[in-house]
Amino acid sequence: MDNHSDFMRMAIEMADENIRNGGGPFGAVVVKDGKVVGKGANQVTNHNDPTAHAEVLAIRAASRELNTFNLSNCVLYTSCEPCPMCLGAIYWARIPHVYYGNNREDAASIGFDDDFIYRELSMPMANRSILMQPLLSEEALNTFRAWSDKSDKIDY
Repeated sequence: MDNHSDFMRMAIEMADENIRNGGGPFGAVVVKDGKVVGKGANQVTNHNDPTAHAEVLAIRAASRELNTFNLSNCVLYTSCEPCPMCLGAIYWARIPHVYYGNNREDAASIGFDDDFIYRELSMPMANRSILMQPLLSEEALNTFRAWSDKSDKIDY
């Protein structure tokens, strides 16, 4: 396979199969040099894990396969526009190109309202629905100082 449409069809087929197996309607594949190096299908309800989204699972699989956390030489194909959590994972993995099938409005129309989280993130912290407040910040900074001073750290 070396065609973008073929990889997208694979992600969509994974989503379709996942529905038949009791999972959510999302599938994703990570591709490097025309070869699939990671696959994932939504397992949130099957694993009782709210982070088990297709994109996150595909990124984890690709990172294991390639033995790296840096996927900057890969492409992600996903059956739906990534939610904010998955988008964050994509940025952390440094994946430079994402193809998606359905968009967030399509997802909202079947009960997956990712747009709510996008709206929350754009608000000042004090206006969000989840209370966020600092605690023991000075103590926590000691950990960051230790990291900053560490001579053999691996930057990411």
